[in-house]
Amino acid sequence: MSRLDSFIARMQAQRDCLNFLKPAVDRLSGPILEVGLGNGRTYDHLRDLFPRRDIYVFERQVAAHPECIPPDDRLFLGDAHEALPRAARALGATAALIHTDLGTGDHDANMAMAAWLGPALDALAGPGGYILANQSLEVARWRRLPEPPQVPKDRYFLYRVS
Repeated sequence: MSRLDSFIARMQAQRDCLNFLKPAVDRLSGPILEVGLGNGRTYDHLRDLFPRRDIYVFERQVAAHPECIPPDDRLFLGDAHEALPRAARALGATAALIHTDLGTGDHDANMAMAAWLGPALDALAGPGGYILANQSLEVARWRRLPEPPQVPKDRYFLYRVS
């Protein structure tokens, strides 16, 4: 599979998983968290899916499309190692949905990141909330959910907080 095909498959899986989780997330209270703004495509989709929800975004340095930049009071700037604990102190474990698409093409680096990312996100995840991640995350109180039927196994990872 070419890198372009892989990117397209990842984006389709991401969209399909978010759309799949929408009805369940709608039944929960709490904010939506987008960990990694990038150019803002997923944030824009989240705004469409959840127009009346607070959506908080985490980004090292904003370089998104101008129409896809969150308001300053919904943006946690800086390295995720520092921004996620800062958000946990401000928001608590209240998130109805956390989406993360962090990582690189380096498998070892991604595994090291997953070791601290799962616990950092857990500090923000509300009871019964959902986590959608582009990589496997191991957290004791999370239960892995099956992917939607059209999403290949292990392309995206869905979890529910116990």
